[in-house]
Amino acid sequence: MNRPRALLAAAGLGAALIVAPAIQAGAATESTYVVLYREGASSSNAANTIASAGGTVVANYGQIGVAIARSSSTGFATALKQNGTVEGVAATTGLGVQLAPDQADAADDVTAAATWGDSLSGLQWDMQQINVPQAHQVTPGSRQVVVGDLDTGLDFTHPDLAPNYDASRSADCSSGAPAPLQVGNDQNGHGTHTAGTIAAAANGTGIVGVAPNVRIAGVKTSNDDGYFFPEMVICSYIWSATHGINVTNNSYFADPWLFNCRNNADQRAIWKAERRAIKFAQSRGVIVVASQGNDSTNLSHPRVDVISPDFPPGSEQEREITNACAVVPVEVPGVIGVTATGNKRFKSYYSSYGVSTADVAAPGGDAILQLTAAAPNGRVLSTYPSYRPCARPVVENGAKYCYLQGTSMAAPHVAGVAALLLSQRGGAGAAAKLQQATNPLSCPDTSIYAAFPQNSGEPQTCQGGTGHNSFYGSGEIDALKAVS
Repeated sequence: MNRPRALLAAAGLGAALIVAPAIQAGAATESTYVVLYREGASSSNAANTIASAGGTVVANYGQIGVAIARSSSTGFATALKQNGTVEGVAATTGLGVQLAPDQADAADDVTAAATWGDSLSGLQWDMQQINVPQAHQVTPGSRQVVVGDLDTGLDFTHPDLAPNYDASRSADCSSGAPAPLQVGNDQNGHGTHTAGTIAAAANGTGIVGVAPNVRIAGVKTSNDDGYFFPEMVICSYIWSATHGINVTNNSYFADPWLFNCRNNADQRAIWKAERRAIKFAQSRGVIVVASQGNDSTNLSHPRVDVISPDFPPGSEQEREITNACAVVPVEVPGVIGVTATGNKRFKSYYSSYGVSTADVAAPGGDAILQLTAAAPNGRVLSTYPSYRPCARPVVENGAKYCYLQGTSMAAPHVAGVAALLLSQRGGAGAAAKLQQATNPLSCPDTSIYAAFPQNSGEPQTCQGGTGHNSFYGSGEIDALKAVS
């Protein structure tokens, strides 16, 4: 599963939140725009510039020269582009790549094995696979480390998340400008699931996260339908950079295009704006971890984009693409890209990959090729909102958990290990140390993926040696190595 609104002035974000007037019946449809200013140009006059073109400012991120605007004028973008300080204007409304729901296969009964941590830890084959129990003997993580889960939201009332929830560093960015995170904000469940893998508390009940003593901040980066539009992504990175977040987990692709093609003016503006936001966060010391995606495709040599856009439903378009087209955030320089493995330590059948994008691998589950006694349904168990449906639920002491699979489930394992590493070894060179804290894996016999070709129809292939290859990067993450 991979595709996947706290106060501005007081937070020092330099962003002005302006509530746009409600659209009246019969009025033109209002659209949201990313306004990219030229490198080095000031966006301080954005309110006047945007107003003169017929729009309203939602947020002005002066740190990176990007503003978020709304307008119902059909000529808004054209008028704004006439301003010499504006490099690009891109609409984000009406197009999207939605988080796909996890599909249930044959029903099964799962019985917990011997418990190593909390009451459901026996079901966490994924944690045992990357030596999390042993790592906890060294450190369960420091309370000084904060992981920001940039996702669909967070059920911070869940008993496995509430002990580690950091409200002061959490925000709802779904409007394009940060606001306080409210109860019931995660209407998808995806964010609550990834957060549990990172930092579910070791409290005797339920599951245990990779880093059960660090703090977790929920940064809602999508709308309730699971679309991660540029204004939301940009808001989330600026928030993370300015609120003391040490690591971000990013289990999504930034909409409205799976691949942003830089030879297209609108897509180039989105790519540059999001890249600036991520680079700004990295410059503040934020470690950015991202999932590779679930298209079983080589991101280093893409041929076809078959799902951009897929909103409104039924509007899917297939287009030929090249290496000039890139996925955000995983293909932004410095981002740690994560592929998924199953319980047999093969790349999961669905996981995308690439010799230039895969840095490390981590358990994401595999319900087809890698069923084992320890993982009889192949999936990863984690926390879930009580108010959301789940195809494979587990209820413990009134709290809800859910089995899911995807590179979305792999990335938070790495974000959690990054938090343990920071807790034990400090921040200097942390990204490089993280890629060294792995168990190398050789390319497997790729004939097992014959039934799961790339989007182009080409077979999945693995390039590289044991030290680094397109399926696993430097290898599968090892929590114990990270803290040793």
